[in-house]
Amino acid sequence: MKVGGLGEIMYSLPKALRDLGHDARIMIPKYASMDTEKFIFKSDLRQLTVVPVSMDQAGLFVCNVLRYDNEKGKTEAYFLENQEYYEKRANTYGYADDAVRWALLSKGALEFIKQSVWKPDIIVASDWQAGLIPNYIHTVYRDDPALSKIATLFSIHNLAYQGMFDHHFVSDMDFDSGQEEIPEFDNPRLLKLNFMRRGIMHADAINTVSSTYAKEITMPEYGELLNDLLKERRSRLFGILNGINNDDYNPEKDSNIKINYSVKNIGRRKSNKVVLQNKFNLEEKEDVPLFGIVSRLTDQKGLGLFFDIAESLLTGFDFQLIVLGSGDANFTSFFQDLANKYPKRVAGHFTYDETLPRFILAGADSILIPSKFEPCGLTQMEAMRYGAVPIVRKTGGLADSVIDYNPREQTGTGFVFEQFDHHAFYGAIVRALETYQYPKFWEGIQKRAMKSDFSWTNSAKEYVELFKKTISLHNQPVV
Repeated sequence: MKVGGLGEIMYSLPKALRDLGHDARIMIPKYASMDTEKFIFKSDLRQLTVVPVSMDQAGLFVCNVLRYDNEKGKTEAYFLENQEYYEKRANTYGYADDAVRWALLSKGALEFIKQSVWKPDIIVASDWQAGLIPNYIHTVYRDDPALSKIATLFSIHNLAYQGMFDHHFVSDMDFDSGQEEIPEFDNPRLLKLNFMRRGIMHADAINTVSSTYAKEITMPEYGELLNDLLKERRSRLFGILNGINNDDYNPEKDSNIKINYSVKNIGRRKSNKVVLQNKFNLEEKEDVPLFGIVSRLTDQKGLGLFFDIAESLLTGFDFQLIVLGSGDANFTSFFQDLANKYPKRVAGHFTYDETLPRFILAGADSILIPSKFEPCGLTQMEAMRYGAVPIVRKTGGLADSVIDYNPREQTGTGFVFEQFDHHAFYGAIVRALETYQYPKFWEGIQKRAMKSDFSWTNSAKEYVELFKKTISLHNQPVV
């Protein structure tokens, strides 16, 4: 059910933890689109009663819990089954009652643990959708003999999403301080709770997906109106950089790309550039730098910086650009207009596609990521794994993963600019274009990037230490 980066992490981090010898399991809703022929689910608990509500809704939510065991018979995942709120929905997110759906998952997970033989030492609640779990444990279940012993880590993947409303425009009447009791599921007040705020307030510890982002969100510029709360809790706020699945993202074995290669025979990579140019109907030119964008087309990704510099770059320099992603209409229209004006130099694909990103990673010379903010970002890591040199803004996980190129010392894995303005972005692109004219130096950047280690094993080891710290904090007063 991968929708974005969180889906990648929910798969990769538990797997890496299991490889280290820990019993890591996930719990998500049972969606109708799951392939139950490919993945065999077993019934774990039937007729799970979750939360009393008003009598006009029959008084109770009744769910089932399914589980998935791997080939060794070890349980990896649980799925909360409820026809009305999960299986009858076409999409993962995007419904007016999403707050109810995630409250049901949170409470359902805890009720399941109460009845399950298996009891975790710690629960990692990911993003606002699971923000009520720490809240429930420290209030409703504070005297429960099993649940009260479980530590909670609230994991922030993107602070900008806090619930089913725009948190920038909340009236005083609707404001959620996080102190009031969680209402019943049929109470309209539930839709106005700030699940993100509550997760931060009640968790034993909080983490973000990069150390730089953990610092940034305590400042007004990045704090999304929660920076003061995060400053209060900064003694329990940590940052661990995400990783990528090196087995999946491996240019030496990737079956999605035309020509496989490695850092040892990086010259073979040029053939993939030709394939990419042909696929997008661009001129076949090996010596012309090819930039790629693989991104959601939203304001967060900083793509508005192109508006004032695209024409100047295209008229002043010889390069090609491929844009892959869906999102806001103003960005889609802008890049489509560029493609229409420069059909042999600019191309775009503005719908979701699973395989095209691999072609771009394996064939583009550089990947552009000028994000306004970026909690972690995986694209730059995936790009470096494939030898596509990243051009990024110094923020969040981009700052933690890309080292700026130093021509004197011949160090660095990409091109980094600091200020969020089109002049700085323009300068970074020009630096890359100029460096590209020196193949030996460019290849050096590619090789250093490809040798960077962003495997989940390293991040998982850091998470294990954070889990131990969180468990030790659990019996201390929440501050």
